[in-house]
Amino acid sequence: MSDDNASLNWFRHAAPYINDLRGRTLVIAIPGDALEHANFRNLVHDLALLASLGVRLVVVHGARAQVNRALAERGIQNQFHGNTRVTDRETLEVIKAAVGKLRFDIEAAFSQGLPDSPMARSALKVVSGNFITARPIGVLDGVDLRWTGTVRRMEVKTIEQSLAQGALVLLSPLGTSLTGELFNLNYLDLAAEAARALQAEKMVLFREAPQLLVDGEEVHELSILQAEQMAPRVQSEALRCAIRACNAGTPRTHLLSYAQDGALVQELFRREGAGTMIYRDSYEVIRRARITDVGGILGLIRPLEKQGVLVRRSREKLEAEIEHFTLVEVDGAPVACAALYPIQDESGETVAAEIACVAIHPHFRSGGRGAKLLHHLERQAGVLGIDELYVLTTQTEHWFIEQGFSQVTAQDLPASRQSLYNIQRNSRVLRKRLSAQKGA
Repeated sequence: MSDDNASLNWFRHAAPYINDLRGRTLVIAIPGDALEHANFRNLVHDLALLASLGVRLVVVHGARAQVNRALAERGIQNQFHGNTRVTDRETLEVIKAAVGKLRFDIEAAFSQGLPDSPMARSALKVVSGNFITARPIGVLDGVDLRWTGTVRRMEVKTIEQSLAQGALVLLSPLGTSLTGELFNLNYLDLAAEAARALQAEKMVLFREAPQLLVDGEEVHELSILQAEQMAPRVQSEALRCAIRACNAGTPRTHLLSYAQDGALVQELFRREGAGTMIYRDSYEVIRRARITDVGGILGLIRPLEKQGVLVRRSREKLEAEIEHFTLVEVDGAPVACAALYPIQDESGETVAAEIACVAIHPHFRSGGRGAKLLHHLERQAGVLGIDELYVLTTQTEHWFIEQGFSQVTAQDLPASRQSLYNIQRNSRVLRKRLSAQKGA
């Protein structure tokens, strides 16, 4: 496939995700380190692209790296209680200067409009202001955190008005109190609160590493329960923030690398993503197929038909047999399918069933999805009172044996199915007795 065709196919596959995100609110949390990284310019271009596609953007930035450096230059000692900065008056003045400079630098980055750049003809406006009312955290474990605060209230209506006008809203980690004081905020806490208050569809947290690593293995997706179980083993503030956001109602949070060019676009518009996603609802669904799913099923089975793994089916045949199909959806996109065809005897009584057309998208063949789909079909068969399942396969015999099937001969098929057996294809026949499984 040529590069042009590959790009065209990628754009076509991205279309459902683009349609789904249009008009939705995304909260993007960017640490201070990322603002100084060489890839930040590309991230700005990608955010401008999202805005042009109708995505409502709220960007929350950190400043710890810049504040630490500024304090060191002035000979002021960093003070922390755990991971929370103790903000005295002198430190607060340094924070104000560092955050103010970063805010203007970010606004300038989004104001680029050179004709030969991705920002050409971009009309994206950045809006920032005193959107955050804060209060002091107070004393923790006997330590007075002074001017370190937490969010008390957010001007949701004003932010929503800016988003409705197509502006990008920029939130800095400072908040004002009702008494006119200024408080230093943790940008991750601010991002989680913004996602909750604005009912964001997603929150994206940038950090240096792409995926979470657990025991040396990359983790690409976690339910909120799995994330909570994993949190004590993974020392990650971003993961803890993601968990807080999901528990507060944000459906999806994504951990991405600010050093990886295009990570945001890949994560949002490709099924395989580029980072680690934490989800709070039914991210993965197994359901019966509908007539509108025919196109998605064809996309799954055509590559296997070309390889000779599956028998070719026309669109018309699929439409006629759609009631027999079951789909696995990940985030609304079909990633696996299979069909359960009842086998009847001469009197019309259902005596067994055949599992056919098992197909899984290459990027989703890990994680046991095939086994989950097969177990789902077995439960369907049980509801129909079917005790025997058959599979005819030319290349996946061993996988079915691992799932409890045993090899038999074509003569063991029910008589009505024997008459349809294709001798030239010479498929292996496997059988699984569900009644024997239940009695074990």
